[in-house]
Amino acid sequence: MTEATISERIQDEMVKAMKEKDAETLSTVRMLKAALMEAKTAKPKDTVLTKDEEIEVLQRYVKKRRETIEVNTKVGHPELNPAEEHEIAVTQRFLPAMLSEEKLLEIVKAAVAKTGAAGPKDMGKVIGAVMAQVKGQAEGGTVSRLVKAALGG
Repeated sequence: MTEATISERIQDEMVKAMKEKDAETLSTVRMLKAALMEAKTAKPKDTVLTKDEEIEVLQRYVKKRRETIEVNTKVGHPELNPAEEHEIAVTQRFLPAMLSEEKLLEIVKAAVAKTGAAGPKDMGKVIGAVMAQVKGQAEGGTVSRLVKAALGG
């Protein structure tokens, strides 16, 4: 049997949340499903999202939630953050496991050597190479921070 797509897993989770009357999880899963449907409708008729495209949509959702947490904290409403953190936790169930920072640092060092990057002006090349390699398993902000440190920026 083939592995279920992210959309199928989200649908299964939605049914489970309905049965368990878990309103918070149900709300998040519905938003994820809507985001995937929106991305699908932006494509030509009868095409389906690839696994990478589904992962990208969910990663954007997580990024938005993190940005909302930052804004809430900045404007003095940290009491709103637990709901956002719950949404991040639910969303991450559907994403591939993230690489550890140590493993990511090894990949960054290899990419620096491979691209021949000499300094901070070559950051874009290195980040591009790393992101292509770790697709869906690392956040851009983390990769950027590690690349900057590796290039002495």
